[in-house]
Amino acid sequence: MFSSIRGRLWLSYAALIVAALAILSAVIAVFLLRNPFIYRQTFVRLEAAESLLLRGTRSPGKIDLVAQALDVRVLVFSPAGMLLSDTSADEGALRTPVQERRFRRFEAIKDANGDAWLHSRTRLPDGSWLLVAAPRPRLLPVLDTLKDELWRPMTQGALIALLLALILAYLLARWIADPLQQLVGAARSVAATTSGPADGRTEYVSERGPHEVRELTRAFNAMLRRVEASQKSQKEFVANVSHELKTPLTSIQGFSQAIMDGTADSPDSRHQAAEIIHDEAARMHRMAVDLLELARLDAGTAELKNAPVYLGALLAGVQERLRPMAVASGVTLEFLLADDLPTVAGDGDGLARVFTNLLDNALKFTPRGGRVSVNAQRDRGEAQITIADTGRGISPHDIPRIFDRFYQADSARRGGEGHGAGLGLAIAREMTEAHGGRISVRSALGQGAEFVVHLPPLEGR
Repeated sequence: MFSSIRGRLWLSYAALIVAALAILSAVIAVFLLRNPFIYRQTFVRLEAAESLLLRGTRSPGKIDLVAQALDVRVLVFSPAGMLLSDTSADEGALRTPVQERRFRRFEAIKDANGDAWLHSRTRLPDGSWLLVAAPRPRLLPVLDTLKDELWRPMTQGALIALLLALILAYLLARWIADPLQQLVGAARSVAATTSGPADGRTEYVSERGPHEVRELTRAFNAMLRRVEASQKSQKEFVANVSHELKTPLTSIQGFSQAIMDGTADSPDSRHQAAEIIHDEAARMHRMAVDLLELARLDAGTAELKNAPVYLGALLAGVQERLRPMAVASGVTLEFLLADDLPTVAGDGDGLARVFTNLLDNALKFTPRGGRVSVNAQRDRGEAQITIADTGRGISPHDIPRIFDRFYQADSARRGGEGHGAGLGLAIAREMTEAHGGRISVRSALGQGAEFVVHLPPLEGR
């Protein structure tokens, strides 16, 4: 039982409450033992006797009368400490005020027989000492009184307080432990399934309990959302890969079957079948390479160089490679490169692929007679490269997923069969982020698309 958080919290509260009651009981006991109320009655008698004797004359008759009336012992000492009179001479002798200079008013002193006396001493005008004393009451009657009169109600009150405190401690322990137990149950539920809930909906944990537990619950729910998104992404990934592989595999299987069964019986038909098989195999190879590169970028195991990259020269090289494609598509390709472009640190081939993918995408989706522009400049110390086209644009519904793997907004953005599997923008984003940069897109239907890449500069450049 006490191995759980709830049990340990309850035990801690119970121990704290018992300790508090024990300390309170000890304080009360010490207070009663050091200053019992029966002493106060004796102090009152001593004060009354002293007050009566200090008024008027202190004749022997008056002293005896006051001593008998108030049941006290009255002693008179000379200035030198010699005993002059004692109303209870048969009792044990008391120390004189000269001998006992350290005692305070109403303190206890012992006589020659070892009995304790409560006393009060006063120095008279003639220099003599007046000492009024009474035997110190024994504590046994006091303890009997406490036992008979106070012990029962005090014990009952302590037991009721302990019971209420333990109930409160139990409720507090549940308030803290129940949300944690709910988190444990939810974690076990997530660990027990790999395909997500049967109805497709994740059961999130309700936020309750102390502030720290609420924070933990929020973090756990955020983790659940990420797990759910990851599972959904994995399902879509498998479905997309299966779909993308299905078409080329079907073509390869069909045309190879035509060659084997003699359907392609002429040299031209066999050449066409072999050419299609080659193209589809190359398409599958490119997809496998892209997937492998994405996996390495995700895992952080991609072998990226870390050398100075001069963006002006890199973009000029990309322009030369893509110019024939722009000419064949009837699209104007414009480059505007600032003279103060910062030098960045990274892998030149990887960054070249980022801009090649973005420009290839822009050229594919820009109609004949359109324009694709590249504007590279320094923006607050960073390199900002903007690639804009005058194509059809992207729907606001598609923009949040435009960088997802295998995602292609619509048939108009596909560019026809053979234009890739929708991995180019995903690779561009992953490669940019691997270099410490970021990539964004701005677009509207009918107004083209604009991709913006920001890259941090090399230190000191």
